[in-house]
Amino acid sequence: MSVASVSSPPKDAASRTSPVDAVIEISGLSLRFETRDGPVDALSNINLKVARGEFVSFIGPSGCGKTTLLRAVADLETPTNGVIRVNSMSPDEARAKRAYGYVFQAPALYPWRTVARNIALPLEIMGFDKTEREKRVARGLDLVNLSGFGNKFPWQLSGGMQQRASIARALSFDPDLLLMDEPFGALDEIVRDMLNQQLLRLWEVTGKTVLFVTHSIPEAVFLSTHIVVMSPRPGRIYDVIECNFPRDRQLEIRETPEFMSVANRVRHGLRQGHSYDG
Repeated sequence: MSVASVSSPPKDAASRTSPVDAVIEISGLSLRFETRDGPVDALSNINLKVARGEFVSFIGPSGCGKTTLLRAVADLETPTNGVIRVNSMSPDEARAKRAYGYVFQAPALYPWRTVARNIALPLEIMGFDKTEREKRVARGLDLVNLSGFGNKFPWQLSGGMQQRASIARALSFDPDLLLMDEPFGALDEIVRDMLNQQLLRLWEVTGKTVLFVTHSIPEAVFLSTHIVVMSPRPGRIYDVIECNFPRDRQLEIRETPEFMSVANRVRHGLRQGHSYDG
């Protein structure tokens, strides 16, 4: 087993993929919030390309703009400068064409709807007929190992099961891209490990491109094909690290020297990012 790309940190990741391969292309992105206390620069000069089928994790200190960047890709925040392209479309066009599914930090399931009806909600909004909705819901429940729980209500499920239902809902309309904002952050370590393994299997089965925000170094290294290390606010890309592990990796890989080497580079990048001067 080898881990590629452990040389000196790049200043940006713009050259990692060709435009033909890129699902996400971000160029010169900056974002400033206007607040009552004055302007806040959340992101500065972000350049990144993400190839189809990659699993890319974003890690950095609280307030570094990880979630803001994800929300900008999803057209939930408007950049001050720069360009984002999602499947060669603007974020607004990509949202209109349902190019992505979004999984929030909390499951955000409606308590009065069953798990199946929560998963079916986007399909109802998009006008899928009842037969197709039922087929897609059944497939989604199977993908996240919740078959048999469709008639339960969210409050009857554990936190981990609720988040799996949220993932099934995000995938119900078969988007190309899955955006995940620290979905397992509130869960205990045992449940988190289990969901990490299940998420890897789901990624392998579906072939989706995943953008994943996390504060956990082991989680980022275990899940990712690439890790984007961000500096404190204003958020900038300090390093992009390749994780050249097999897709069928198991939790035991975390004890290997190769895994620890990548984790140490992430840790080093987080420390050095505090002194990043562009």
